[in-house]
Amino acid sequence: MPVLMKTEGWRHYQPKTNKPGPIAAVLAEPLEAQRVRCNLCAFRCVISPGHVGVCNVRHNVAGTLYALNYRKATALQVDPIEKKPFHHFHPGISVLGVAAPGCNYRCRFCQNFEISQMPVEYDRIDGRPLEPEWIVDRAVELGCKGIAFTYTEPTIYMEYAMEIGVLAKERGLLNVWVTNGYMTEEAIDLIAPWVDAANIDLKGFNDRFYLKICGARHKPVCDAIRMMHERGIWVEVSTVVIPGYNDSDDDMRAIAGFIRGVSPDIPWHVNAFQPEYRMADVPPTPPASIRHIRAIGLEEGLRYVYAGNIAGDDGNTTFCPNCRAAVIQRSGYTLTGWRLNEGACAACGRPIAGVGLESAPAAIDARPDGSAPSERAFCG
Repeated sequence: MPVLMKTEGWRHYQPKTNKPGPIAAVLAEPLEAQRVRCNLCAFRCVISPGHVGVCNVRHNVAGTLYALNYRKATALQVDPIEKKPFHHFHPGISVLGVAAPGCNYRCRFCQNFEISQMPVEYDRIDGRPLEPEWIVDRAVELGCKGIAFTYTEPTIYMEYAMEIGVLAKERGLLNVWVTNGYMTEEAIDLIAPWVDAANIDLKGFNDRFYLKICGARHKPVCDAIRMMHERGIWVEVSTVVIPGYNDSDDDMRAIAGFIRGVSPDIPWHVNAFQPEYRMADVPPTPPASIRHIRAIGLEEGLRYVYAGNIAGDDGNTTFCPNCRAAVIQRSGYTLTGWRLNEGACAACGRPIAGVGLESAPAAIDARPDGSAPSERAFCG
């Protein structure tokens, strides 16, 4: 689990102003009888006085909706951008990952349930009172090129994320949004001016699976993918493949077909499931299944499909969709080869979709043959 101790300096941090939560929530619509509709996520909860929404962190007090997780950081960790995962957005950079407690999903396989499900599992909303200015300063000091809103669902700590993200943008940093995508159009419009890229988790393509495993539905996620793409946010999509639950060829073809309909250039990360939380008795995804689904994605017309969480494979290599030359090679989260010339395939000249692909990143020593004689550790 991401922890604050991953970066130095937080132990001696003293907030200067504005104690953490609660704060009046954004996108709160007053209704009769002091009820409030929260228009932040796709549940659009109507919350009566004294009650909370599905996320358990937005509380109606006498007709005013409050965000209880405001400025309560549960994670602060430096990661490579590839870990989020992003393969076509400024490869090789490091980002400072930030999180606050809570989630609007109840995923039975959540890897970060200690913080995402904190209000449900432990009946508390705790975190370090880290000011946005301090977080942005730390990102700059650590050599990070951006902030990642990640580990829990950033939509439901929107107030905190907005403060950090706007400041980061003013300092010349990038902002990436790692999300379940269960967002309203109003929320997407809030983040569009300052979020540069989003990795959206499309967990399946039927509501029976979504309701049973996540407590949600799939259509709002599809809508969010389309809306973010239309607003110019760079989008990549991830799917965790759970054996016996969402791994049918029909479901995988439906996901691939939907993504292609938005844009065949959207990368799709097909990730292996690992037993966790309330699904610890389900076996991990066989590597052969991940390779098979990656092949389905390519057959369905997607240009960039990646096999995540399996070792010793070329499934994380970026191939030119025209000549199939390997243009970006990766070993885990480390870049090991670069065969792009100003964002285009060095072999045939086909432009590769993405942002920040114009020059070889500092994370590798690129050579004409694509080899990387020495690997440089990411900060953190």
